[in-house]
Amino acid sequence: MRDKGIPAVYLSLEEHLKVKADELDFNEVFNTKKANQDLTFLFESKFDPYQQWAYGDIGNIDLVIKHKERYLRALEIKLTVLPDDGTHKDDEADWGSELVVRAATTSYAALGIADSCSDILLELRALFEPVCQPIRNWGNATEIRVRRDSILECLDTFQATYLNRQKPFLMQPVWKTVGKSPELADNAFDVFIWTDFALCRAFIDRAKEETLRNDNQVPRFLRAATRLAHALYDLSTRGKVDMAVYREDAMGNLTDKEFALGGKITRHYMKHERKLKPAVPKTALREIILGGGQDQLSPERRFDATIYFTAKHLFEEAQS
Repeated sequence: MRDKGIPAVYLSLEEHLKVKADELDFNEVFNTKKANQDLTFLFESKFDPYQQWAYGDIGNIDLVIKHKERYLRALEIKLTVLPDDGTHKDDEADWGSELVVRAATTSYAALGIADSCSDILLELRALFEPVCQPIRNWGNATEIRVRRDSILECLDTFQATYLNRQKPFLMQPVWKTVGKSPELADNAFDVFIWTDFALCRAFIDRAKEETLRNDNQVPRFLRAATRLAHALYDLSTRGKVDMAVYREDAMGNLTDKEFALGGKITRHYMKHERKLKPAVPKTALREIILGGGQDQLSPERRFDATIYFTAKHLFEEAQS
């Protein structure tokens, strides 16, 4: 897409804390005008400039883009299908994709925001300290649940005040199929780019809607929002983010994932004409897979795919 001059769909936060869908040149996504062949693309690597803002190892991110020794951009990548299971029966214009987000993703979002806000630590402290200082135990579900509203209001104020500091963070390539079938649509591929603020907005919005059940747990979206507030409070008072916030404090939840956004949620953020008609046709595969590479593919042997491709006619015959 970059070589052909096709911009990405850009999801960023605007005034009134709404996510807008626009377009962004890949030079801005990659933070450079250098040609692809002059760049280094490192997968599952550490974005070293962020280490200065953390206590503890920051771990790896999906994609690090460099030019020689200069670090340019850190990007998470979430490859998704359109539509997902929850929206395939809706009108095509209302299809959506599911995003599953790990704590490693939200921790890197917090580090990227810390890097963007490193020159305003006193301002951040004035904002977060009144809300966060009274919290004695961030792993105590009762404390967090009682202070939910003040934590979320503080994050709202932060995002509204400093939204000009957001930057590209999550790359969401999508492939579109014919309904729920495995067949590619004619217009099949596109790339959506979420800023760090836009992704955080999604879980902050959901945290406001979550029902606090009477089970002394912190729901997943509230946990993600609380971790962000805790990280920015640490940054403003200690100069660094404690990575243990994201790796040790489960607050009564399983730690396999931070949260998931189903297609019925993401479709409200991804409101752009290219969700209905992606920019890249399926025929582009001929330019992407070269030298007979398609014959080397060895897809996962899933039973549902086997039934779909080889046994579906058996059920059709039984119904005839």
